[in-house]
Amino acid sequence: MLVLGDAHATDPARKRALFAAYRAADESVAVQCGDLEYYDLPVRTYFVAGNNEDFDVIDALRHGRVRSRDVENARLLASDAVDVEGVRVAGLSGNYAPTQYDKPRSALVGERRRHFVRADVERAKALDDVDVLLTHQAPHGTPVMEEYDVGCRHVDDLVTALSPDLCLVGHHHEHTESTLGDTRVVTVDPVWESYYALDPETLALTRHETPEA
Repeated sequence: MLVLGDAHATDPARKRALFAAYRAADESVAVQCGDLEYYDLPVRTYFVAGNNEDFDVIDALRHGRVRSRDVENARLLASDAVDVEGVRVAGLSGNYAPTQYDKPRSALVGERRRHFVRADVERAKALDDVDVLLTHQAPHGTPVMEEYDVGCRHVDDLVTALSPDLCLVGHHHEHTESTLGDTRVVTVDPVWESYYALDPETLALTRHETPEA
């Protein structure tokens, strides 16, 4: 299956890169790690929401209300799981803000809808038999280069509770590999740099350069 990092596809050049990755991979299904921002997709794509999205669309997808020619093949994973090519894929949508975490999701308005809340994490922790976890926020221990300390303890707790074989992380626009317990953690490149192929049998991940659009 195709694995995609941040797309930021409201930008025309980055949208072209997104579709170049779909064409080059030539897969029938994809997973994506957030900051997608464009939802009319060529193949079924399971994704988590990032901190940059159309949050009206995200809210509608959370509740199954989207009927739009601008939304095709986009399936949000928001503390739930789905079987993809025989792989059980789960997702936690959003990023962490300490001031918002203990609020009910209904209290988050405007851009604050980009965050996950405690109920989202607890619901995700109740999932079982997860092979691959998608998050936008990284757990601790990922060696990405940022000017701040990277890692969220609530994502740590989720990875520990689910113990997936693989956790795929967006947001940082950098490929890194690390482990948390028995879980291999990979932060993925943005789409305009790379796309990935995931072998459903072995969960081996292969990185490919995204061709010019």
